[in-house]
Amino acid sequence: MQKRRVVVTGAGVISCVGNTVKDFWDSLVNGRCGIGKITRFDASGFKTAIAGEVKNFDPDAHFPVKEARRLDLFCQYAAAAADDALENAGFPRDLRQAENLDLTRVGVLVSSGIGGLGTLCGQYETLLEKGPDRISPLLIPMMIGNIASGNISIRTGAGGPNYGIVTACSTATHSIGEAFWCIGRGDADMMLCGGSEAAILPIGIAGFSSMHALSRRNDDPLHASRPFDRDRDGFVMSEGAGVMILEELGHAERRGAKILAEVVGFGASADAFHITSPAPDGGGAARAMRAALDCAGMRPEQVDYINAHGTSTALNDKYETLAIKSVFGAKPGCAVSSTKGTTGHALGAAGALESIACVQAIVSSTVPPTINYETPDPECDLDVTPNEARSRRIDTALNCNLGFGGQNGILIFKRFEK
Repeated sequence: MQKRRVVVTGAGVISCVGNTVKDFWDSLVNGRCGIGKITRFDASGFKTAIAGEVKNFDPDAHFPVKEARRLDLFCQYAAAAADDALENAGFPRDLRQAENLDLTRVGVLVSSGIGGLGTLCGQYETLLEKGPDRISPLLIPMMIGNIASGNISIRTGAGGPNYGIVTACSTATHSIGEAFWCIGRGDADMMLCGGSEAAILPIGIAGFSSMHALSRRNDDPLHASRPFDRDRDGFVMSEGAGVMILEELGHAERRGAKILAEVVGFGASADAFHITSPAPDGGGAARAMRAALDCAGMRPEQVDYINAHGTSTALNDKYETLAIKSVFGAKPGCAVSSTKGTTGHALGAAGALESIACVQAIVSSTVPPTINYETPDPECDLDVTPNEARSRRIDTALNCNLGFGGQNGILIFKRFEK
């Protein structure tokens, strides 16, 4: 168990359903789907032509034009979410302007599952068309996945622990969990943590489509992502970023911070089974859930809400159901939902967006719905809060994310009590 208590004091969001925490949460609660036809490129020749694109993102609100050109889109999203998270927590965007803040005790762990794919694709076209001498010297620093943490550190002055984690769709969950451990063991007093992704590109859509992982409901994008529904046919790729501000409790209290929730548990495991398919018995995810509960010193019946990974793929939803039931019982007493019906799947950013949703569920005593749930699947026989949000006091929320490679991450958030 952690020796130092860790609390959430701020969050920032860039997503296909809103670019503030307020708009994001309002969309989740009201089931406003952010999925539509792809506009970034001509997808008419693709088997999947829909995605959850970020809308109304204004880089000028966060970067000078020259700086924006030096950042891949995933890094722009990450930095913008970090700006908003800091302001939400009561800090200036540049932490060097904050009073009585030891910057060497402030770390950054904002990661990406795929990284600067747009930059790589663009520079590869340059290589083919104009030759190697025309490649930008910024190719590598714009492309590498750890650069979101690096750039946020440079922008803010945070000089503490700084790195990135890559575990596919559980990337952000592992990043927040490691930040939680980092503060708990005394390596930092404050961490900016989360994930970012911007892979809605021809190669990204084509790659996932060739795996038969994506929904092909091109004529009905608003109903394409349907977690746990019997007629689901794949996930819908989305993009964005989520960044949380975590602080050691005393650090937050001394500055009079508003505490949104407490992080109390983190668990990680490997399926050790297959590069893309979850373990058929849900055993890996279940082990991570039990590890997070052990870390929190909690029993399963103390969890009020589970934000499931719920990707809308045939195997994930079936095997995740088995994992939940093996830990929480055949008929779990907690509420369950997947918010990916609304947001699509933001890959390496998903765990951050869904962790923020867990915190908001605690703050507002509301369970966000699983939208597009029309036909029950007997192999996914959970009460997944279909289509309508529910009012319910939530003292403890668990976030589940599962990544390719069989890498599982679980976070537990709790209503803050002194």
